[in-house]
Amino acid sequence: MQASNLVELISFYGLRFIFAVILFFVGWFLIKFIVKMAEKGLENKFEPTLTRFTVALLKVVLIILLVITAASTVGIEMTSFIAILGAAGFAVGFALQGSLANFAGGVLLLIFHPFKVGDFIDTGNHMGKVVEIQLLYTIMNTRDNKRVYIPNGSLANNSITNFSSNEERRVDLVFGIGYDDDFEEAKDIIKDIIAGNDKILSDPEPVVRVGEHADSSVNIFTRVWVKSKDVINVNFDLHEDVKRRFDEAGIGIPYPQMDIHFDPQVSDGFASRKEQLMLNKKLAKEKKAEVKPEVDTEKE
Repeated sequence: MQASNLVELISFYGLRFIFAVILFFVGWFLIKFIVKMAEKGLENKFEPTLTRFTVALLKVVLIILLVITAASTVGIEMTSFIAILGAAGFAVGFALQGSLANFAGGVLLLIFHPFKVGDFIDTGNHMGKVVEIQLLYTIMNTRDNKRVYIPNGSLANNSITNFSSNEERRVDLVFGIGYDDDFEEAKDIIKDIIAGNDKILSDPEPVVRVGEHADSSVNIFTRVWVKSKDVINVNFDLHEDVKRRFDEAGIGIPYPQMDIHFDPQVSDGFASRKEQLMLNKKLAKEKKAEVKPEVDTEKE
């Protein structure tokens, strides 16, 4: 009786085990095919980092499903295992909620592409060139060649200025001249400098106009369009060339200055505001007294 039961048990579970093994191998080859097709389909649609992660995640999920299916086929109860796996996933997720926020931010950055590797961006706190976009961090090199690692969670939730996304950018400059200088001559000099700079685009047309009558200067607003890669060089070139040509033409560039008046009637030469007011009143009375006798003499 026991032998017959053992034979039945082996036959029952043996057939299930063989079927589970066949199912596992067929499923394994099917997973490889699906992963390969997914990798090929996502290859040119997303960033390589996101593509690799998506393919790897898909492969892990499919393998877990295959193992659970094969184990259920043999007759192993998987309900408790799935519950334990879910509880463990919840605990890990709660412990790593900060990292998960960075991960979600990284996925959003890789999907929506607000910037790419090689772009020069300003994140508000840091400005530099993007070296690498990872799932948790974005790596940047600053202008003075410092390496900065920025959490993707903060990047995804803040404003980002991308200086490289557009091929052309405008350079805005202001040149101040004295009120006694000829502003038309100054404008002609600036226009001549612009025409001689091959990095400055002719379309859109450069703008050189008097834009402000400031406290001590007439400000000439200058706006030119250049390729994004030439912004810094054009900015330096225009400042240097305008200063050189203004000096040659005798056009002054005003700068803040202070006039100090020395009064010999004050003991130390310098007077406070109160002392100055009292002195002015005294001088006014003396002047009035000198004028009065002259008027009386004329009457006589």
